[in-house]
Amino acid sequence: MRARLQRIGALLRGDAAADRVVPPAGFTVRLTLVSAATMAFLAVFALALALAAGRLADRWGEELARGATLRISAPSGEMDRQVAAALRVLEQTPGVTDIRALDADAQRALLEPWFGPDLPLEDLPIPQLIAFSETAAGYDPDGLRLRLQAEVPGAVLDDHARWRRPLMEAAAGLRTLGWTALALIFGTLGAMVTLAANAALAANAQVIAVLRLVGATDAYIAGAFVRRFTLRALAGAAAGAALGLVAIVLVPDGGEAGGILTGLGFLGADWLWPVLVPPLAALVALLATRAAARRVLGDLA
Repeated sequence: MRARLQRIGALLRGDAAADRVVPPAGFTVRLTLVSAATMAFLAVFALALALAAGRLADRWGEELARGATLRISAPSGEMDRQVAAALRVLEQTPGVTDIRALDADAQRALLEPWFGPDLPLEDLPIPQLIAFSETAAGYDPDGLRLRLQAEVPGAVLDDHARWRRPLMEAAAGLRTLGWTALALIFGTLGAMVTLAANAALAANAQVIAVLRLVGATDAYIAGAFVRRFTLRALAGAAAGAALGLVAIVLVPDGGEAGGILTGLGFLGADWLWPVLVPPLAALVALLATRAAARRVLGDLA
């Protein structure tokens, strides 16, 4: 560990003589800085997407797993009796809690997004809805269905399982997409830094030959390139990550209808993730430059 810390310290301090080996300006500098900034900007959004999808999946799973609905369709003369019977059955069912029959205003609010605010419920054969929740111990949906079939023939139990599964799968797919995009972003950054390092090494072939003649080792030459490209990637990624955070903060809140955009951002400990983007970009640049330097210096030997 001590030796590793010493190497990191040497990388940050650098060597003025070795730094002159690497061109301080030019195409490779711009390519490294712009690539690191762009990829860090995209990485922040990929992280926000992955984390927001994870929170969305947890919220959907928790809300839908605990809720259920009983729908009663019956003639107007039978409706009150069947609703009372259904409420009695639910109250006697272990694992069922928070039982409530939705009144006309609550049902109108549920239908308003599809039919508008002036829906005449009293003139339409709208089923009566009874919402309830399950306790941590849960209830037996099959047993409840059998009892309802016997005592309340017009009742249909919806435990939200058929709604929960596709929503959970969609959220999990979004989360996987976010992490996959993050891996591709850092892979692309590694490829761009490799291209820039190859170009810089090839452009300085004569300088490298002279350094070898005066006794410079390949490790010394490679270290100069590794340090310069790592610090350039770190600086570019820090700028890109900062811009990404600003852009995410400025994303408008879509409200309750915003879906995943409502939770797009970082909460609590999630703020550690974008902070790690610049160091990860620097690590990718370090590994890519080291591999490129070893390969090119081997070819120039």
